[in-house]
Amino acid sequence: MSRGDIDKIAEETGFSGVVWIDRAGQIEFAKAYGLANRTYCIPNSLDTRFGIASGSKGFTALAVLSLIGEGALELGTTARSLLGEDLPRIADDVTVEHLLTHTSGIGDYLDEETDAEITDYVIGAAHELTTTEAFLPLLDGHPTKFRAGERFCYSNGGFVVLALLAERASGVGYHDLVRQRVLRPAGMTSTDFLRSDELPADAAVGYLPLDGVDRSNIFHLPVLATGDGGIHTTAADISTFWRALFAGDIVECVDEVVRPRRDVPHKSRRYGLGFWLHESTDTAILVGYDAGVSFKSTHDPHTATTHTVLSNTSPGAWPIARALTP
Repeated sequence: MSRGDIDKIAEETGFSGVVWIDRAGQIEFAKAYGLANRTYCIPNSLDTRFGIASGSKGFTALAVLSLIGEGALELGTTARSLLGEDLPRIADDVTVEHLLTHTSGIGDYLDEETDAEITDYVIGAAHELTTTEAFLPLLDGHPTKFRAGERFCYSNGGFVVLALLAERASGVGYHDLVRQRVLRPAGMTSTDFLRSDELPADAAVGYLPLDGVDRSNIFHLPVLATGDGGIHTTAADISTFWRALFAGDIVECVDEVVRPRRDVPHKSRRYGLGFWLHESTDTAILVGYDAGVSFKSTHDPHTATTHTVLSNTSPGAWPIARALTP
């Protein structure tokens, strides 16, 4: 795809965000479009930090796998062994591996199999969600969907539970765990957990249409993200991340991370441990979609080619991301 093709799609769709393509660290295309803050007419730039929603599930998985590498957890560790009496509806045989592969069968506080719209308010008191433990009331009371290991069912709640297990196994808060075990080893100096009610000047505000007007997503998302998504990052940091991951700088078990564990035909993809995988190649994928957020990044480990599209609108990333997909 040529630069002109990308520009054309961006113009036709009103794209707001960043498109970044590199090969082995050498930039082939990098361009910012649209506004990071519409109130003050601040343009997006290559250094703008964007929320990536579920794209950060991969970071949660790597923090957990780092703890497994040190023996603080095992893939076979049951959630119940660390939950105690919390979340009693989670079956006793649900393990860390089930949660990492979306095969736990637990009920989900943010269930993507429902007909909810991206503009719906679904998480209650967003301002109270600043810690993983604060999610316990949201995670509680959801009936089990199926027996652990029976099938794949994408679970946001499962990754919040993973964050909770990691905290309890390590004695370190989730945000610091990811900083220490993923962001620092990867050299991701512009990536962090940002409060939605005090975004810094270099972070893009997320927008979505409400009652015919584009409004910010501040009331739609937790004020501070946890295990299932929401970290803020830049296109350059995502490329840095992929190179660090496949160099073994974050965890040693990279082959296990990206080994297909489940086929997901309705998505035309497969799934590893916290990462989507191309249906027939070794390309690894991170995807995020939420109110005022859309993100997709793919990395081919054989050619070291990364395609990343970040947007501060819900539908923004998809037209260009589809066009870039081989």
